[in-house]
Amino acid sequence: MAAILLAAIGALVLVTYVGNADERAMAGMRTTEVLVVTAPVAEGTPAADLKEAVTLETLPAKAVPAGAVATLDSLAGKVITADLQPGEQLLAARFADPATLAKAGAVEVPPNMHEVSVLLDPQRVVGGRVTAGDTVGVFVSLGGKTHLTLHKVLVTHVQGGVVPPAQDGATTDVAPAAAGDGGAAATPEPAPSSSVMVTFALSAPDAEKVVFAAESASIWLSKEGAEVPQDGTRVVTEGNVYE
Repeated sequence: MAAILLAAIGALVLVTYVGNADERAMAGMRTTEVLVVTAPVAEGTPAADLKEAVTLETLPAKAVPAGAVATLDSLAGKVITADLQPGEQLLAARFADPATLAKAGAVEVPPNMHEVSVLLDPQRVVGGRVTAGDTVGVFVSLGGKTHLTLHKVLVTHVQGGVVPPAQDGATTDVAPAAAGDGGAAATPEPAPSSSVMVTFALSAPDAEKVVFAAESASIWLSKEGAEVPQDGTRVVTEGNVYE
């Protein structure tokens, strides 16, 4: 009986010790409260709809980055600008005013259209200067052949590596100052260094072509405004490229 009693007491002490491990680890350490994501949240979700997807946790202050929030009140009227996953701390930088996002180039997708994204190097996206709302030509190179396959495709979203458009009608194409005019030469615009994710609005048949090209060929884009003619193209090969 004495042995059984000692074993029970030992088990109780061990359980209590393990249960208090987190409290001992936090003892003497400055803590702070922060909202932590408990369920996947999609981009564009209003902050007011997050009550069931976050929980308030107490964490060591050194583990909480700047901009972490402890209440949804400070995010009133804002929406999430990126998908959130369970375990992430809620950061103010991940939220923005919906009106601000719309001004940044949100484009309404025409009805009955598919949205398809491709990741391209900057030189394949007109030097990274393609923006939401542009219409582009889609060139496909496959098996030694190149063709302007799709015309005037609407770009609905662009991420990464993009040179922002000039403000208030200004242009970034500034000519160098002429000799002797006392002006300074224009500073060359830096080339984007990262890949560009471009999203298109496409019909079902055209979406199939773009997906196939992204999987098995090479894609180049050109800016193709409404006034650009579509005739005169052909499939270019080694046999006729100089013709």
